[in-house]
Amino acid sequence: MNDSPGARLQRLFEGHRLTPTQRRIAHCMVRSPADAPFLSSVELAELAGVSQPSVTRFAVALGFDGYPALRRALREMAPSDGAAAGAAEEAGGNEYQQAVLAEIENLRRLAAALADPAPVAEAGRLLAASRPLPVLGLRAAAAQAYGFAYFAAKVHPDIRLLHEGGTMLQDRIDAAARAGASALLCFALPRHPREVVDALRQARAAGLTVVTVADSAFAPVAGLSDLLLPAAVGTGLAFDTACAPMLLGRVLLEAMCDVLPEAQARLEEFDARAAERGLFVE
Repeated sequence: MNDSPGARLQRLFEGHRLTPTQRRIAHCMVRSPADAPFLSSVELAELAGVSQPSVTRFAVALGFDGYPALRRALREMAPSDGAAAGAAEEAGGNEYQQAVLAEIENLRRLAAALADPAPVAEAGRLLAASRPLPVLGLRAAAAQAYGFAYFAAKVHPDIRLLHEGGTMLQDRIDAAARAGASALLCFALPRHPREVVDALRQARAAGLTVVTVADSAFAPVAGLSDLLLPAAVGTGLAFDTACAPMLLGRVLLEAMCDVLPEAQARLEEFDARAAERGLFVE
């Protein structure tokens, strides 16, 4: 089991019904697990962009008498100073190297989560059965949605990429539902566009099962997702890095292929046509 500080925090929050504001606080703490045990309620409120009473209510929602009790529990969970210092020394390097090492840790956390393959297998079954299959990703998540849709189209008969917002987005979701879609795959990464939240509400209203790849189990789209698969993003550079969400998308593709009986035949047909057209430089 992954026992990183972020993973321990996430396990603490799992199983609790949290409001959107409380999920925002939890997400903030998971992204800064080393600092979380030492923040005052005022500091945590400022960091998460919420009010100080919201932090108190968050602690009570987790079953603590108040925020001081939660902070004591977090300090008991934190590694010793010696262990923390050793980890920092091991990381070393310049800021670019540290960003890469942090992303490797995100991949380790993803690998640990995949020790239980049942959620991904269930997601693969839902996505494979949807004809058509709309794939949603806006702004920072557009590249993840595009990459998934590009490969998925080689094995799935009807992939509909939704990577642009605007007034037509909900029309396209409704059109997919009318055409027989039963599920929608969403990639949701920070900063989370309001349009994604609205689109998922529309998808649920249209009767679609929403499968979401998000940066955290406490992302703003969590409450609108029937099945949420978290994969952390890196925050060490000016712009977030999303290696783990990308890899999780490929894992979902593999799970889809496992339940699509025609997947291998479609791939072989594509390879044959590509060879005939001289599509790729060998």
